[in-house]
Parts: sequence; structure tokens; C-alpha cells
Amino acid sequence: MKTAILTDSTAYIPKALREQLDIHMIPLSVIFGQETYQEEVEITANQFYEEVRSKGELPTTSQPSVGMFLETFEKLAKDYDAVVTIHLSSGISGTYNGAVAAGNMVENIKVYAFDSEISCMVQGFYALEAAEMARAQKSPEEIIARLKEVKKSNSAYFMVDDLSHLQRGGRLSGAQALIGSLLQVKPILHFVDKMIVPFEKIRTRKKAVNRLYELFNEVASEGAPMRAVVIHANRPEEAEEMKRDLEKKYPHVEFMTSYFGPVIGTHLGEGAMGLGWYKR
Repeated sequence: MKTAILTDSTAYIPKALREQLDIHMIPLSVIFGQETYQEEVEITANQFYEEVRSKGELPTTSQPSVGMFLETFEKLAKDYDAVVTIHLSSGISGTYNGAVAAGNMVENIKVYAFDSEISCMVQGFYALEAAEMARAQKSPEEIIARLKEVKKSNSAYFMVDDLSHLQRGGRLSGAQALIGSLLQVKPILHFVDKMIVPFEKIRTRKKAVNRLYELFNEVASEGAPMRAVVIHANRPEEAEEMKRDLEKKYPHVEFMTSYFGPVIGTHLGEGAMGLGWYKR
């Protein structure tokens, strides 16, 4: 059985890596006024942050339609018998449910939908694992079983630099945002039960980043082989510096850098930083 691996654009897997591992991608979109852009296809992360700064307003976001999923599955059916399709948390988007609905409609290919219950490159880790297994000719059932195993240690924490994005996106009340900005609060967020929820409130950016290091150390100090990623919202130099620091301390961990692209960046805002990982 030949199995395709599909994920959505919010995994933010670099195009070259997607092509190398034969990972297919379906895009979510951002909408500025009357203009709709498919992220990772029609707008890059850099272009997005420039657009937000120049316009001074946040876009809205939209998920792939069931029809787009159906069309994608039908194309894959020409070359594959099955598809493992991996998506951002169903608690923050209907993308996974769209994949399930289309999977129930399509013929000639069996669809195995997986809810990552997270997003960004930490979601991408599932796609990397799945792609490596598909290349080794593992069955879809074996791949799904491994993804469920990964989920036991898959985790991410992220620090928000500008509370106004969370407030404008309906994730934070105006009063909370005002108090937070006055006190220089940099909230650390994480996923719980598929939803983004506050983990801790930290007073400064430096302390918030140090707290991300501490949270990572709690797991990495055990010495087990791991994959980890530093994620940034238009702060590539800071992300590379964090990656170098961590690589020195944890030689048993395979580190990457990635980014908060347009859809997730709409809600977190420029300057956000994150750290995610799982045990290999």
C-alpha cells in the first residue's frame, strides 16, 4: 500500500523539506479587506509581517474548504492508496473536521485524519515522523499508532510579546491587554485539551524567554533522544541564537528553527517566541 502524507500550512515546514520528504500541503488563508492570500503559497511570513505593519490592521483567517480537501484527496488517489492527513488542533480551527468530512466523501483512497491538538512546527514533527515511516513502507495504521505515541511527549510553550494582537483577535479583553502592557507582562501560553490557554504571566521578555529554557530543561535533562524547535514571529536572529545556546547544552537533541506564519501570527503578533519538542 502506498501512503501519502498531507498536512496543512500551519505546520510551517520549509518547502524544500516538504519536497525532500514528499509531504503534501493544503493551505489556510489570511484575508486583508477584500484580498485573500493562501499562506505558504501566495504570501510568506516576511510579507505578512510587512503587510500588518504597513496597514496597521490585522487580517482575518480562514480554513481550507471541504471542497479543497476533496479535490486534494482525489489528486492523491491517482498515485496513492491511502493518505495520513495531519492538522492543527481542532480546538482552534475547523481544518481537521474539514479533512474528516472530505475523507468520508472521497472514493478510491482511504483517509486517515489525525488531530495534532497543537500547531506550527510542533505539528510539523508529526508530518516528519509520518513521512519517514511512509518512505519505509509502513502501513497507515502503523503510522497513526506512532503519531499517538509521539503525542505523549509532544509539547510547546510560547511567549507573546504584544498583547494587542491577542486582544484584537478576541483572545484577551481590552482591560487585560491594557494592564498587561502597563506591567510589561509577557504571557506564556500552551495547549491544553486542544485549546490555547495561559500557562504563566512573566514580567519581562528576558524572563519569559528564560522560563521557556527552564520548561525545556525539565524534559531535556532526562537525556532521552529528542527533536526540538525554536519558533519565532519575525525574529530570525534571536531564534538562531536560542538554537545555538540550546545545542551547546543538549547534544542529544536535534534542534530546528521555524516561524509563526501568517495564520498563527495573526493571533500571536510579531515578536512572539516559542519552544516545542518531543521524545524520539
